[in-house]
Amino acid sequence: MNTKTLAFIGGGNMASAMINGLIEDGIQPQDILVAEPDEKRREQLAARFGIRSVDDNSNAAAQADILILAVKPQVLQEVATALAPALIQKKPLCLSIAAGIRHASLQRWLGNDIPVVRVMPNTPAMIKAGASGLYAPDTVNEAQRNEAEHIMRATGIAVWLDDENQMDALTAVSGSGPAYFFLFMEAMENSARQLGLPEKTAHLLVLQTALGAARMALESTTDLQELRSSVTSPGGTTEQAIDVFQKQGLEQLVEKALAAARDRSVELSQTLGAD
Repeated sequence: MNTKTLAFIGGGNMASAMINGLIEDGIQPQDILVAEPDEKRREQLAARFGIRSVDDNSNAAAQADILILAVKPQVLQEVATALAPALIQKKPLCLSIAAGIRHASLQRWLGNDIPVVRVMPNTPAMIKAGASGLYAPDTVNEAQRNEAEHIMRATGIAVWLDDENQMDALTAVSGSGPAYFFLFMEAMENSARQLGLPEKTAHLLVLQTALGAARMALESTTDLQELRSSVTSPGGTTEQAIDVFQKQGLEQLVEKALAAARDRSVELSQTLGAD
């Protein structure tokens, strides 16, 4: 991607996370351009990263070799349709990080000859610990796929999906997933205080335990069930807690919750992607 201009439409938190990762990955700040209507936000991004910023989307799009659509799903149709005339000449690779907007809708709004990759990142991208899913049809060539993957790997891991319908499941798992873990950590922290631990101690212990468990799972070749069993001594304290979770239907509850998130993703794609 040397000497290529990467243009972001929208300068929010996810765009900021991606810009940070890309610069740390070796992209030169002068090769990054952001279109953002908020003047204060433009100034903050330019001051923090040394990038260029403009207030006009079409201006940025006309300069782009790679275009990243980082606006809210609710406004993406209006934004993308307005951008289409500016894309005709250079036909940049376009990445959309808007949740719930299917590839066919993006293609229709941006133009049928524009290469488009649909991406679902998550908020840990802000600390380069993100998990992104990518989907593109066969019309997007290998070089373009590599460029898209390289961009997303600057903020964490990136995985390709063969079937766009899997994007709804990925949204339920990793897109929304950080909130599930925050909720569980919040519940553990509250319970720890009720058991008598000081607030700061409870907070630190819960967060470090979550971090340690995640690192063990990532760095181990052992599957999750075996890792859990290795901590669960027969007749011990862990077994008592796990028994309560399972008798109360934790696994079934998680299954229902993820299915609900998946179904909502489908509903949003049908609503937001309609003309």
